[in-house]
Amino acid sequence: MTDVTIVVPTVGRPCLGRLLDALAANPPAEVLVVDDRTAPEGPLPVPDWVTVLCGDGRGPAAARNTGWRAAHHEWVAFLDDDVVPGPHWLDDLAADLAGAPDDVGGVQGELRVPLPDGRRPTDWERVTAGLADGAWITADMAYRRAALERVGGFDERLPRAFREDAELALRVRRSGWSLRRGGRRTTHPVRPEDPWVSVRCQRGNADDALLRRLYGRRWRDVLELPAGRRHRHAAITAAGLAATGATLAALATGRRRWRGAALLAATAWAAGTAEFAVARIVPGPRDRREILTMLATSAVIPPLAVAHWLRGWWRWRGARPLPVTARAARRPAEPVRLPAEALR
Repeated sequence: MTDVTIVVPTVGRPCLGRLLDALAANPPAEVLVVDDRTAPEGPLPVPDWVTVLCGDGRGPAAARNTGWRAAHHEWVAFLDDDVVPGPHWLDDLAADLAGAPDDVGGVQGELRVPLPDGRRPTDWERVTAGLADGAWITADMAYRRAALERVGGFDERLPRAFREDAELALRVRRSGWSLRRGGRRTTHPVRPEDPWVSVRCQRGNADDALLRRLYGRRWRDVLELPAGRRHRHAAITAAGLAATGATLAALATGRRRWRGAALLAATAWAAGTAEFAVARIVPGPRDRREILTMLATSAVIPPLAVAHWLRGWWRWRGARPLPVTARAARRPAEPVRLPAEALR
């Protein structure tokens, strides 16, 4: 088998055992699990063929950097702790890597997200299913160690499992490597979540703001990401603020023109919120629980998304991309020493 190290960042979720069980029949020579729990309660329950490295709770980007920097092999295959490799995954991984030309710096696995039979998927299930169409998703992505060294690894300013893989892929390609898709297959089950998961996910807008600072107005195109709803969220939020301000002015002054302005702004807010809710309800199961969840979260998401974006825009106002050094033909890559300020 091609020399490869498996790196798995984890926060100790039970699904880690399921992943390791899938590898247990023919375990690779080196499997590194990075324990990224902020408050560990005892050691991780892993088999003796797994090496556990200590992370520092700064998210999967930093945990993966800890893993690949400790790797001893030419290739590093990243797996998320909530995926399940297929029964022939290791053999297929070996075939993917052995068939990669010298200019290929990374090979992505094929991700499958099983959805329920007999009903339409929920909003959260559809979000998870979108991973199957993503480019260079590190749920199952192998990189040459030389490529990771050349670009300095993942950008640790991106603390969530959100965009950090697309950003790394961009720098790897800009340094002269190409990326390709392989034939191995991995299943990514939809993990159970509470109704407010979509609200918590809005924290990713702060990371989007960083990427906008780094790569300009067309950052989504540069990173091969689908269009978002940020401008619509901003319009809905502005309408809500205008309605609130006009209502307060009407109460304070008693003037009719403020009441009219409040009604107009409130109508715009309601129309925008309704459109957002309907866009999320129609593709789903349309049962009572899902409809109520979509109505409630659709009212909360726009202002929260805007608030997180503004927070990120302010925090990363002076951010610059990590340095990229072009790959020298037929020469091994030398590690890039990043300046301390690059990771602030």
